[in-house]
Amino acid sequence: MVDEEVALDPDMPIIDPHLHQWEIMAVPGLPQEPQRFLLHETLDCIARSGHNITHSVFVECHAMHRAEGPAEMRAVGETEFANGVAAMSASGAYGPRRIAHRIVGTADLTLGARVEPVLAAHLAVAGERFRGIRMNTAFSESGLFGYPCDPAIRHIMTSDAFRAGARVLAGLGLSLDIWCMHGQLAEVIALADAVPDLEIVLDHLGTPEATGIWAGLIEDLARRPNVGIKLGGLGMDLTRGIGAATGPGRSEVLAEAWRLYVEAAIAAFTPARAMFESNFPPDRMTASYGATWNAFKRIAAQYSASEKDDLFRKTAARTYRIALT
Repeated sequence: MVDEEVALDPDMPIIDPHLHQWEIMAVPGLPQEPQRFLLHETLDCIARSGHNITHSVFVECHAMHRAEGPAEMRAVGETEFANGVAAMSASGAYGPRRIAHRIVGTADLTLGARVEPVLAAHLAVAGERFRGIRMNTAFSESGLFGYPCDPAIRHIMTSDAFRAGARVLAGLGLSLDIWCMHGQLAEVIALADAVPDLEIVLDHLGTPEATGIWAGLIEDLARRPNVGIKLGGLGMDLTRGIGAATGPGRSEVLAEAWRLYVEAAIAAFTPARAMFESNFPPDRMTASYGATWNAFKRIAAQYSASEKDDLFRKTAARTYRIALT
């Protein structure tokens, strides 16, 4: 086990807007390593970090989909699972942190208007906890996490069916998290223009692969007032299956490696539309939970107290409608 760093500014309240829970089983021939990151493992990870995580947002990760029933409804099983985690946490029996306090599930927006009963089913399961969806939109010619990408994903955000589904999502007051590669950012810009009533959250900084091109696209995307950004996801190794071990990265090194991207995104979106995210467990491939948040705190040291409060909790609270006390 990697030694945990001492938490910087340990009393600062943080909402982690991108924290998965899952159990990955051993399947012969698949690159992902078997691992468990359920409520107890999550709480232990946070406690060892020393950071004051008050709430987390569960984001879809293909966990616990139903094995039976109509294909479009099977992902409701993930919301059932996440809502169970949230209910356990909300009981107070496991401490004051509220894990999976809000839920971003998944649904196939290419169903168009037919996605409405799927979203209604998610809402029926989780009520106010269910705040939006994310679906598979990231496409790379070289594949992701040891798998080739489905060719059907290429340019999926530009399709009329996807946009029709996005309008249904917006009409229900739900948001759309998007993970894409930086080469797809022009498609996110076009989507934001086509569905201006839809709140879009760009995950993982738009996965920058070519800094100059990425920075210009991020500035252009930030001109769309219906888009916010999550600052994180840079600890993933996209070339291999998600590992179960924690990487040895130290916060000083991570802060310098990530600073250029994070500062550019904050300058474009302002702290009021930007939020730090752990993206755990995937980002533990590089560093521990504690080192990851220490790196963010090092980068954020230059900002005012109110700007830090936006970056570490208030933007997430506004986006996912979390009441602050």
